[in-house]
Amino acid sequence: MIYLDYAATTPMSEEALAVYTEAAKVYFGNSSSLHDIGSDAARLLDICRKQLAVLINGDERGIYFTSGGSESNILAVRSIIEAHRHKGNHLITTATEHASLYHLFQQLETEGYEVTYLSVDRFGRIDIGELEQAITPNTIFASIHHANSEIGTVQPIADIGKLLRKNGVIFHSDCVQTFGKIQVDVQAMGIDSLSISAHKIYGPKGVGAVYIDPRIKWTPCFRDATHESGFRPGTVNVPGIAAFVTAAQQICSGLTEEKMRLEALRQYFLSKVEKLPITIEGHPEAHLPNIIGFSVHGIEGQYTMLECNRYGIAISTGSACQVGKQAPSRTMIAIGKEKEEAKQFVRISLGKPTTKEQLDQLITVLETICQKRKVGKSN
Repeated sequence: MIYLDYAATTPMSEEALAVYTEAAKVYFGNSSSLHDIGSDAARLLDICRKQLAVLINGDERGIYFTSGGSESNILAVRSIIEAHRHKGNHLITTATEHASLYHLFQQLETEGYEVTYLSVDRFGRIDIGELEQAITPNTIFASIHHANSEIGTVQPIADIGKLLRKNGVIFHSDCVQTFGKIQVDVQAMGIDSLSISAHKIYGPKGVGAVYIDPRIKWTPCFRDATHESGFRPGTVNVPGIAAFVTAAQQICSGLTEEKMRLEALRQYFLSKVEKLPITIEGHPEAHLPNIIGFSVHGIEGQYTMLECNRYGIAISTGSACQVGKQAPSRTMIAIGKEKEEAKQFVRISLGKPTTKEQLDQLITVLETICQKRKVGKSN
C-alpha cells in the first residue's frame, strides 16, 4: 500500500519508538509522586518541556502537555478567554479552522460570546484589512490557524500577530499541521498561544502540547486539576511525551532540507497532472510543501479516494476529523466552490518515505479514473 495521507497521521519513527520503550521501562513512575521513581519521571518531564520550548522559541514555563491537537485547541481557547471575559466577549476566528476549533466557537456563541468568522479568498487566505475592521473594543481573543489542513494554505501569521498585539488582542494559532514542516517561532510571529500534536510529526498518538506565553493569564478549565500546573487532569504520559519531543527534535533538525525535498515532489506532481481535468486548490506560493488538495472534475472525491484505495494507494477526502460526514468541505465552500464542486475535493499529503515513483503510480491511477469518466460521458 502506498501511503499518501501523512497530514492525517504519521507512523512513529524508529527513534521515537525506541525512546518510548526505554522511557516506559525506566521512567514509568507518576511524575506527581514524591518518591524517587516519581521524581525521576518529573525530571524527564522538565527536560522535555525545556527542549520543546527551544524548538518554538518560547518560554518553558508556558508549555503544557496534552492528549493531542484537538484537546490542545479546546483547552487553550477556553482557559484564556475565561480569564479575560471581564474585558469583553468578542472573539475572532476563520471560516476554515480545524473542526475542533470551528465547533468550539459555535458552542461559545451559545454561551454568550460574539464570534466573527473571517472569510478567505479563493486561495484560502484571510484579508488583513478584514481582520483589522473586525476588531472592536470588546475583542479579547483571536484564533487563526497557521495553515489549512485540507489545502495547505499558510496564513500571514507574523502580520496577523503584529496587528493583534497592537490592538491588545490575545492571539492563538493552531500549528498542528505546520510544526516540523515550516518554521514556527512564537516570538517572531507574535503568537501568544499555540497548539501542536505528536502524531503529525512521527511521534505517538494521544500526545500534544499547548504553549501559552507566561505573561498571558489563563483560568483552569477543570476545577482543582493538579497536573500540568492545573491546566488539565489525568496522569501525565511521560513516555509518550519523551517520544513526542524526540520526534520533534528530529523533524526540526532536518526541516529545511525536507521542506525543499517535499516542495520538489509537489512541483513534480503538479507538472504531471497539468493535462488532466484536475484543479489544484490552495495558494500557489504560500502553502505547505507536503499538502496538495485538488478536485477531479465531475467525480466525487469519495469515488476518487475509493478507486485509489482499490489500486493500493491511500489518499483522503480532506480532514480525517470530518470523514464519514456527507456535507461538503467547509474549506471548499469558503473559497467559493459550489456544493457539488466541493464534493469533488481530495487531498494527498506527502511524508518522509514519499518518492517520485509513488507519485507516478498515483498519477497513473488518476489518469485511469479520468479516462473512465471520459468514456462514461461519451456513452
